[in-house]
Order: sequence, then structure tokens, then C-alpha cells
Amino acid sequence: MNNKKKIIIIVVAVILTLGIIAGALALYFTRYNTDDADTEEYFRQNVASVNYENTIETAYPQTDLWEVIEHHFDSDLPEGKTDKKAVVIGYDGCRADILAEKQEEGAVSYLLSKGASNNLLYCGGVNYPAENTQDTSTAPGWCSILTGVWADEHGITGNGITKEIEPKTLMTLFVEGELIDSVSFITKWKGHFTNDNSTYIDEKAYCEENNINVEFELRKNKKDIHTGAMAEITSADCSDFVFIIYEDTDSAGHDFGFSYNNPVYKKGFNTEDGYGYEVIKAIEARETYETEDWLIIVTSDHGGVGTGHGGASIQERMTFVVMNREW
Repeated sequence: MNNKKKIIIIVVAVILTLGIIAGALALYFTRYNTDDADTEEYFRQNVASVNYENTIETAYPQTDLWEVIEHHFDSDLPEGKTDKKAVVIGYDGCRADILAEKQEEGAVSYLLSKGASNNLLYCGGVNYPAENTQDTSTAPGWCSILTGVWADEHGITGNGITKEIEPKTLMTLFVEGELIDSVSFITKWKGHFTNDNSTYIDEKAYCEENNINVEFELRKNKKDIHTGAMAEITSADCSDFVFIIYEDTDSAGHDFGFSYNNPVYKKGFNTEDGYGYEVIKAIEARETYETEDWLIIVTSDHGGVGTGHGGASIQERMTFVVMNREW
């Protein structure tokens, strides 16, 4: 190898190395400098800019979503409709203030443009500033939504705990009680129903043993969640209730910081909100859409602060619900 080629290789290597170092430094400062202005006051200002219909002090418990979903399926069909359907589009780890970043072609903006309601929820068992009674984490948050009760009844105070069969989730209960015919639960986190200590592993076995039509669908990665969701929504025999959990905000938060100041976290929100928009548009494109009565809910299980969650801060406690119904 001549000297000229060696010099070119060395220059290229130096440039690549400098690029890697610059990228690492950028991520370092993105991750560790996102909380400088992330105070309670700053969080409240961002929340106020979203124009929620209620306030932090009057936020609804996330457990109330159970009754909203039950009421939808248990109520009379509107004139011209023959089938009830519902979808929960979950944004794991999505803070309430990040909705100030909503994009035009996102599920949140689209629903609001069509008159959707927009309200604050709280997780953790009690509203802020009282000390939370269950972790502001994934398993307790979604379990509280799916059972309609807090951890003192469903037993999931944190991640890595298996729920007893009772209280059953609305997925199992509604199918078993013949309120609906079928459910699809689409996620990639193995802590829901795959690991030995996953939340719903016993309920999944119960459904399988009793031929209860609840499909627990584990996807391989974040993008594949959306592939599975779109396949379900566009199928002619789409489940009556579809429960989707996207992971983009949670992953971005753990890696680089749960903060409105963090562009990586904002990108995570915009990615999953774009997925949510595509789900809604796919619902509206269904051949049977005109005869279907759809409840569409966009919500979250918990927020976050720094690079974690589980505690009692306002950033971790406040979530949201946007849906095509009045509260």
C-alpha cells in the first residue's frame, strides 16, 4: 500500500472517529442536560399550553377508563350501526406535557380536529401531590386501566409481579361475559405476558385453557408493533377490542431523558403518534366502517423524569386521554 492510500485511510478514520465522538457528546448532553428547566413549574406551563379540559388538581384516575370502555360496549348501537368496536392506542411512558408538541398528521391532533375530548389522568393510585401507592411504571399503569382498580386490589405494585386471575382484565371479562367476541393485545414488552414473572401470564393461560378469544400477540421490536397493529385493524375480522402499546416514548426516555426539552423524547412521541394516526386512518378506511361504532382512545400508563419513572413526581404522575367521546 502506497503512502497516499495510507494517508487517505488515516484521514477517513480520523473523521469517522471525530464523528462518533461528536455524536456521543451530543447524546450525552441530550441525556444529562434535559432536566435543567424540567421543574414542576415548567411542567405545569407545558401542560397548560395543551388546553386540557381539566386541570392537574381535577385529573381523573386512569382506572376510570375501564368504565368508559365498558359503557361503550354495553350501550345501544347508534342508528345505522351493527357492530361495536374499540381500540386503545397506548403510548408507553408518555408525559402529559409532550402533547404540546403534537404534529398535524398525528393521532392526537387528528382526533382533536374532529372534536375529541382531551383530559388529564393520574397514575400511581392517588392524585399528585399525595404519595403514590403503586409504582408509576408500566405494569401497574396498564393493569390499573385494564382492571379498573388500583394495586391494592389487582396486586401489581410494580413491574415483575404476576397478577392473580382475579380481578380479571376487561379483555378476559368482556369476552367471557359475551359482551364482545374477541380481543387482540399487541405489544413487544415481555413483561406483559411472556416472562415467567410477567403480569398476565396466568390470565393468558386461563384464556387458552378456557377457549376465551383473547389473543396475546408479542411483536419483535418497536416498529413491528405497528406492523401487527395495522394487520389487525385492516383485517376483515378485526377483533372487537384492540389494545396496542407503542414503546417509542418510554425507550427514548430511558435512553436519553423523559423531558419536553429532549428532542429525542419528542421524536419518540412524534413517531408513535404518527403510528396512531395511521391506525385511525386505517379504521376509517375499513369497508365495514360505516356500520361500525368505534371508540378510539389514545392514552398512556405513566410519565417520567430524568431517565426513569416509578416515583411520585408530577412529571411521572400525570398522563392523559384523548378520545372520540365526551368524558
